Amino acid sequence: MNYAQHADALVRHLAIMPFRDRLAQIAPEAVDPDIEVSVIEQAAQFTEGSLESVAGMLDRLGVTVVDGRATTSVTQIDAWRAFCEMGWLSMVAPEPYGQGLSLALLTACEEIFNRASAPFCMLATSTRTAASLLTSCGSQSVIDEWVPRLLSGEWSATICISEPDAGSDVGRIRTQAKCGEGGWHVTGEKCWISYGDHDLTSRIGHLALARSTDSVGVRGLSLFLVPSTREDGSANAVHLRRVEEKLGLHCSPTCQIGFEESEAVLLGQEGRGLQTLFQMMLLMRLNCGPQGMGVASAAFATALGYAQDRKQGGPADKPPVSIVEHTDVQRQLLEMAAVVELGRGLNFAAANALDLGARCPDPEEARRWTDLAQFLLPLVKDGAARAAFDVSSAAVQVLGGAGYTCEWPVERYLRDARVFSVFEGTTGMQALDILHRRVWRDNRAGIDAFVAAIADDSRDCSALVDAIGSLNAASDALCDLVTTPQEGEAGAFAFLELCRSVAYGWIAARIVKLSGDDPAGRRMSAAADYYLAGLPTRARAFAEEATLGAQRLAGFAAYLEH
Repeated sequence: MNYAQHADALVRHLAIMPFRDRLAQIAPEAVDPDIEVSVIEQAAQFTEGSLESVAGMLDRLGVTVVDGRATTSVTQIDAWRAFCEMGWLSMVAPEPYGQGLSLALLTACEEIFNRASAPFCMLATSTRTAASLLTSCGSQSVIDEWVPRLLSGEWSATICISEPDAGSDVGRIRTQAKCGEGGWHVTGEKCWISYGDHDLTSRIGHLALARSTDSVGVRGLSLFLVPSTREDGSANAVHLRRVEEKLGLHCSPTCQIGFEESEAVLLGQEGRGLQTLFQMMLLMRLNCGPQGMGVASAAFATALGYAQDRKQGGPADKPPVSIVEHTDVQRQLLEMAAVVELGRGLNFAAANALDLGARCPDPEEARRWTDLAQFLLPLVKDGAARAAFDVSSAAVQVLGGAGYTCEWPVERYLRDARVFSVFEGTTGMQALDILHRRVWRDNRAGIDAFVAAIADDSRDCSALVDAIGSLNAASDALCDLVTTPQEGEAGAFAFLELCRSVAYGWIAARIVKLSGDDPAGRRMSAAADYYLAGLPTRARAFAEEATLGAQRLAGFAAYLEH
């Protein structure tokens, strides 16, 4: 699948994506087919011409530390400048800062960019989402100073949450913020910071959670903007401690950073740092969708092309056949295609729900859309993360020994993708989020909202109806376990898989009904039909596993014995 075909598939998905009609009613300027086609074609042309050719080099060159600073390659600096000059950072920013385009269109473009180089795109994600956050919670002076420069790519931003002893457990953050005569100052250590230090931009704004009160847990946390340099250009006591050596994502410097009474600006209300940061976290979690599907689409395209060219097998007295003619290879490729097409469609559904939550003038309707988005985002995040790795692994299988060598890019995709299901919340955390919040805390209101949203699309699809029945039964059973949480948590992962399977089935049903009969539509329908054929069996299995309880884990204690 070349970039032109990739663009065609994305345009078709946008045309049939869920909730498009409602978004067009509320924000018609954000849903324009001509603009969508033009922008996606430009993204494909730019990526194929400027990013695809240097992606392997970026992986090989990586990042070095020179005189205490993370230093990228000239190749990466040139690529970043070209990316920024095209205006890709400001697509969804409201006027006068950007074009105000839809999150779904941004999602389509980001999938194309990530297909070429996921680590390159990570700086764009944190910078763009930081600009959105500052627009909503920064003072006018902060907005005027930072937002235009972030969206132009002159400056960049990070999100600083994790610490050496407090990763996802944010209530244990120890970084301190003190307010004195000179304003706020932040002191502490932060780790796992993507692009925490680099030479691609002249200034970096660190959005850091720090403890500003004596309250324990998340209530004592506030959000601060900590610039890498002061207004006069001098260093702001923000120190690079180390750059991690990693399995993949080599051109994305993952840094440990030390703040030593660094000058800072409070964002939002003191003591509500996590709530203030939440908007940026939602947008970054949404970005995990096109990130994962971009890598998955790259791996699938490589495997499909290789299988058509590689000749092996068939009658010994005749020329060998392309391996794509072998039944099991077709199965593998259709499995890969299904994951890509359905995950892609779910990305657009979540993007639209999140967009509607922000744009709806009616607060009650906006809340409903936001609630739906919060149910879909764990499915998007974890589904895309694991799709990137699983499809890349399957591509290695299709290529055979060739796929294990550096001659082909699938080994790079596999290395880059492994961490996707770890950052932005691990698979287990996504599963517990669905169980604790959408089933127990909300008394399955999130599940009911999702089932209601997909009801119309399920009427003519018996496989989806069957899967929804499995979801409802498992949800009811898990609701009964709210007073014995360990019993329910033992099946949380299987329940996450069940929810994602039903969500993919929903997208598949829409594709079969709406995608059309041209080459792009037939490719999408083939993947959707394949997935729907196995959906009822898959859903029933996940539903049963989700409700097995904790007894099957009892034997684990033996591994703790000395």
